[in-house]
Formats: sequence, C-alpha cells, structure tokens
Amino acid sequence: MLRLRVNGETHETLAESSETLLEILRERLGLTGTKHGCEVGECGACTVLLDGAPVLACLVLPDQIEGAEVTTVEGLADGSALHPLQEAFVALGASQCGYCTAGMLLSAKALLDEQPDPTRDEIRAALAGNVCRCTGYASIVDAVAQAARTLQGAR
Repeated sequence: MLRLRVNGETHETLAESSETLLEILRERLGLTGTKHGCEVGECGACTVLLDGAPVLACLVLPDQIEGAEVTTVEGLADGSALHPLQEAFVALGASQCGYCTAGMLLSAKALLDEQPDPTRDEIRAALAGNVCRCTGYASIVDAVAQAARTLQGAR
C-alpha cells in the first residue's frame, strides 16, 4: 500500500514496484493533467512537484514517493480561482496545443517559489527541461515573468 499526499489530500493506493508516479497519478488517482510524453525523461510533459521540487513523473517509482507531497497541475488553482501562472498563460497565449502546459506551469511554480523575481535567463533555464513544439517560448517566458510580478504584488 502506497501512501502519499497529492494536492493536499492524502491517498492510499496499491502500486506495483515498477509503476511510475505518472501512472499512479493518471490511472490510479484519475489526475490526467499530468501528461504522458516521451516516457524516458526527455520532454517534461509529466513534470510535477515532489516535496516542492520539479520531477519527471515518468521516472519516479513508488519507493521514492512514500509519504511525499505531490503537486500536479490540478493543485495549482484555488477552487475556481486560477493561479497567477495559469492566468498569465491564458492572458498571453502561452499555451498552443496545451500538451506541455502542465509541466511548464509546475516548473515555473518551482522557480517562482525559489526565486520570486527571476531574470528572463533564469526563467529559460528553469524551463529548459520542458519541450514545446508549438511556440517559440517567448510567450511562455513572458507569462512566467508576468506571474512573477503579480505574485510580488500579492506579497
């Protein structure tokens, strides 16, 4: 029996030792915002936060997450109120097809939690493990910078 907290809620579920966190989130817990991508840790589509740090869920096994706190894209919003990152992505058109968006948002959240006022180079570095095939990344970097300003105003 695997026990972990996901988006603030405690879950207990059966998990095979070879199952990944990605499979547990999607198939056992029904949290489909985390996307299957390359399945080998190259694309970032499955990025979630594990105890606040971004990880590739396709590479994390159950023995690495017992008792951990996991945040998925479903955990960013506060009820119907979007997180400032989500608002900025919408406002600036930072999502095209949307496949990479969850991973981008969580990588960006980890950055802003660590560095509330990042430079554009720091934003690009934090998102380097997240592949987007639709954009030139400019709108994504702009959205993260805008969210940073919004969050600074709220502090």
